Amino acid sequence: MKKHSILIISITLIVLAAAASIALFDHSHHDENAKFDAKETIFDHLVDHYSWEVPFSHSHKIALPIIVQDYKGGWHCFMSSKVEHGETYNGFYIDQSEAHHGKVVGTNENGEVYRPLDISITKNVAALFITVIVICLCLFPLVRWYKNNGKKAPRGFTGAIEMLTCMVYDDVIKSILGPEKGRRFAPYLLTAFYFIFISNLMGLMVIFPAGANLTGNLAITMVLAICTFLAVNIFGTKEYWKEVFWPDVPMFLKAPLPIMPFIEIFGVFTKPIALMVRLFANMMGGHMIVLVLLSLIFIFKEMGGVAVAGGTTVLSIGFSLFMYIIDTLVSYIQAYVFTMLSTIFISLAQVEHHHHE
Repeated sequence: MKKHSILIISITLIVLAAAASIALFDHSHHDENAKFDAKETIFDHLVDHYSWEVPFSHSHKIALPIIVQDYKGGWHCFMSSKVEHGETYNGFYIDQSEAHHGKVVGTNENGEVYRPLDISITKNVAALFITVIVICLCLFPLVRWYKNNGKKAPRGFTGAIEMLTCMVYDDVIKSILGPEKGRRFAPYLLTAFYFIFISNLMGLMVIFPAGANLTGNLAITMVLAICTFLAVNIFGTKEYWKEVFWPDVPMFLKAPLPIMPFIEIFGVFTKPIALMVRLFANMMGGHMIVLVLLSLIFIFKEMGGVAVAGGTTVLSIGFSLFMYIIDTLVSYIQAYVFTMLSTIFISLAQVEHHHHE
């Protein structure tokens, strides 16, 4: 790797760590006399919101549309700026109690608080749309290149995307499923890979339009796992379902107590659950470690002492840079592992009947 490339990567990581530190400070110091609450600040950065925080400015946020249905069945659509500072709009406000903390709630005619049907465009939903746009901007030029240039290899960023696509397809999808079935399931598997990979990378940045913790959200990983679950079980062969309900094991393991069928059916559901939890836990843990390290700066600052605060700042930024490097690697690894495991699960459902002599 050339020296200027290493310099650019180093500067980028330093800027990311510094921006994350400033964003954490801005968000947690609305009141100059308020004490820094590390737990509240960290979890507030990890959860979803109805607006998008703007780094370097704790007084401005990007408002997002809130869409809710009240208890009478009527729909209401308004911007989050109307309720983000504790205001009430059309009977709706953002609850700060433990029951519905950070969620939009309403009050009925009797003054009772209720949770409306909420389909708002939150920070994670907006980040989902942005991620899809980024994926299209990355992959469509590759499609256009091969449409216009035939088999001539592309260069630059398009060449890097081609190399990554070929690596995932040839080394994972094609080698596990084979050429024919690989082409059949490649659209979903490659889409899942790029969605996870780009979402992870954008989650490492704190400046709009990035900064949302998409894959650290259990709902996002659950939908991805459900997609794999459907691909496995809808396109599963007859032999696969036979092995689930009536596996080729001694009879005493199948009747009168269906021990093995129960284990096989249980395994049908544990596989997507493992995919969901693995991706969620790894990405949530990576974000949390970086935020904890950056929180040490403000914790020691409040303890007093310029020397202590300065030394802690250097150590925290240094460890944060190291974690950013690790998280960048993990962003690719988790996308690769999710794609590989999904491919393996699909291949196990594509088993054909073999005649034994």
